[in-house]
Amino acid sequence: MKEAALQCGTLWLREMKRFVRQRSRVVGAFMQPLVFWLLLGAGLKASFRPEGTAPGGGFVEYFYPGVLILVLLFTAIFSTIATVEDRHAGFLQGVLVSPIRPAALVMGQALGGTTLGLMEGLIFLALAPLAGIPLGIAAIAASVAAMALVAFALTSLGLLIAWRIESTQGFHTIMNLILMPLWMLSGAFFPAKGAPFWLGWAMRVNPLTYGVAALRRSLYRAHPAFTGHLPAMGPSFAISLGFALVSFAAAAAIVRRSNAF
Repeated sequence: MKEAALQCGTLWLREMKRFVRQRSRVVGAFMQPLVFWLLLGAGLKASFRPEGTAPGGGFVEYFYPGVLILVLLFTAIFSTIATVEDRHAGFLQGVLVSPIRPAALVMGQALGGTTLGLMEGLIFLALAPLAGIPLGIAAIAASVAAMALVAFALTSLGLLIAWRIESTQGFHTIMNLILMPLWMLSGAFFPAKGAPFWLGWAMRVNPLTYGVAALRRSLYRAHPAFTGHLPAMGPSFAISLGFALVSFAAAAAIVRRSNAF
């Protein structure tokens, strides 16, 4: 156990050092969702008021939790793309022939991406009052827990894809093909209520829907009536945890299979 913790910690530290040296990636992962929020929020706020906003609120407020999830998603993409580069450079091949366990390798990488996502998420969380969402201690604590689960799940999913893709171009294509629809069908951009029947069912089976619901309920912990017809907080956290564990287990299995060959 101690050895595995040391292995995870070493890989986590490497991700942090990479962040210091390549901060432009993390800045991009933060600024792009911020621009989306400002431009789309300003452009659509007069068009409609989705369910799940406080009285007097609008699309800027509704869209805020979705953009917070988008920050985590972009950070997961930027942090896991380094896995493809590390494979080309031969670093991961060297790690695989060492005594490190595949699960420890994935855990170290996933925790690194999760930490970076939380760092950016906390910065964006400070903008909640600008969206008209007042934050208390309980709301902040619950929101951080929801963000941690979602960040770990998305980073693990990114690692699962990165270990199967041979080029950074292919990685970007697959990530955009999988993660962006997951985000758009999570209730981040529009609520499931009122959507066409088939689209509503797609949103219900989307595991990220429950991560967005958990975050939205956490932000409105003091005003649960403002969340609309969302899944309850308990099931949302439970499904998000299951999503994170399944993604991690699948990524570890891919690394184990790569190690076997």
